[in-house]
Amino acid sequence: MSNTEEIPSETLQDAIRKLPHQPGVYQFFDVENTLIYVGKAKDLRKRVGSYFVKTAGHNRKTRSMVSQIVALKFTVVNSEWEAFLLENNFIKTNQPRYNILLRDDKTYPYICVTNDPYPRIFPTRRLNKAKGKFYGPFSSVKVMNNMLDLSKKLFNIRTCDLNLTERTIASGKFKVCLEYHIGNCKGPCENRESRESYLGNIKEAENLLRGNVQHPKKFLQEMMGSASAKYEFEQAEGFRKKLELLERYQSSSIVSNANLADFYVITLINKEDKDFVNYLKIIGGNIRYSENFSIKKVLDESDEDILFYQLFDILSKETFEQKVEVVTNLETTYSIDEKIQITTPKAGIKKKLVDMSLKNLEEYIKHKEINKLDKEDDKLNVVRLLQEELHLKNLPLHIECFDNSNLQGTNPVSAMVCFKNGKPSKKDYRHYNVKTIEGPDDFGTMREVVTRRYKRLIEENSPLPNLIVIDGGKGQLGMAVDVLKELGIYDQVSIVSIAKRLEEIYFPGDEFPLHISKKSQSLLLLQHLRNEAHRFGITFHRKKRSKSALS
Repeated sequence: MSNTEEIPSETLQDAIRKLPHQPGVYQFFDVENTLIYVGKAKDLRKRVGSYFVKTAGHNRKTRSMVSQIVALKFTVVNSEWEAFLLENNFIKTNQPRYNILLRDDKTYPYICVTNDPYPRIFPTRRLNKAKGKFYGPFSSVKVMNNMLDLSKKLFNIRTCDLNLTERTIASGKFKVCLEYHIGNCKGPCENRESRESYLGNIKEAENLLRGNVQHPKKFLQEMMGSASAKYEFEQAEGFRKKLELLERYQSSSIVSNANLADFYVITLINKEDKDFVNYLKIIGGNIRYSENFSIKKVLDESDEDILFYQLFDILSKETFEQKVEVVTNLETTYSIDEKIQITTPKAGIKKKLVDMSLKNLEEYIKHKEINKLDKEDDKLNVVRLLQEELHLKNLPLHIECFDNSNLQGTNPVSAMVCFKNGKPSKKDYRHYNVKTIEGPDDFGTMREVVTRRYKRLIEENSPLPNLIVIDGGKGQLGMAVDVLKELGIYDQVSIVSIAKRLEEIYFPGDEFPLHISKKSQSLLLLQHLRNEAHRFGITFHRKKRSKSALS
């Protein structure tokens, strides 16, 4: 791998033309020298150059990113796998604004079998291969704990963290614990079980963790037969119960074909700006792990790119000594590593597993969509409740809320936030530099910004909100009402104000405010609006104040 080279911003276009036709990783930086995007490429010059030609074909986010690029760095690598490794590292370390968010390694639980003379088996989220062998990653802690418990019950693996060596055991410094007395451990700490016997049990536990059920099954059958032959019927009964436990575990996994070599299934379905991924791990002919997740697209990533981000994320955490196969529903030209063979089966058991994976994914998408609809229904129910409690003519699907900000009369600004269908619509948020008012004049500020907002909507023939909320009391509300009347739209919208502290709702012309129950969801919606407008206004005011201080 070569050293990373930096290209100065003033020669960006010329330098792009001089990029090598080699695989590598590129980094884009903005005017503040902040890393905004990391990408990999089979051909650095072609890929980087593609961002700066035919920009009309890019989506809005890509065009936005390209407009901010002032400098780039690149690193030439030897293979696509090296590019994946380096890109993955840059993304997780820096989390650039325009990159897909890769899942953190800490979300994956593993089972570790230590390198100790009398190995221990325990769960962990930290991969340190110097400590021992790691099995996983597991799609859930529950699945991992079931495997861990099964391994310990079947093979009497110790649960203590004693420093067991032949020397420390011979010194007599350890005593058997409760685990020995209840039959969960055979007491290697007092040499009641030989190291050879203990390591034999560890070997079978590792076979089970690898998904090889047949080998531990045969081992337990032999142990049961040996105990019976010696008339040790109590021990034989114990092995029989363990066999039943193992067979129950085996029957709980979906058998595909016992003659199949181990492989992975990764499928992808695209829905608008999201890709949904299903991952299956086939071990010993059985589906041992399954996981569904969704990835939100950031730029113009292809389905193939998304698939391989996830493929890399999964396989980079695996340890495999021989060639492995990954089957997928996408035709691909990627070649990641010589140990990884990627295929798209057309028939046979692997095609059936791909179809099953896709069916699983479709159910997951359907479930996500139902949950989304349920949440949207909940939001709409709150909007309906707001209409009822405020006695509004129209359902307030479109609400706009105004808030003024100034500090001791300096840098007066105003903010408007917009909620649609009960949720923030941040693309419709606006902030205003107050132009006609000097000093702390809340009423004058409200008149100016409400006038500017709705005069513009009228001129653009844009839809008016169903409800306007003013952060303030009767005075601010009255000023906003005067503006709406002057613009001739007072009869077309509803307007209220919400006073701080007592959370009183004022209506035009009413002497006394309305008090909504503090437990009401509709009041919580109004408070959310008011607080969001305040947050948005304060943030803008701080930026303006900082600029004033610098100048």
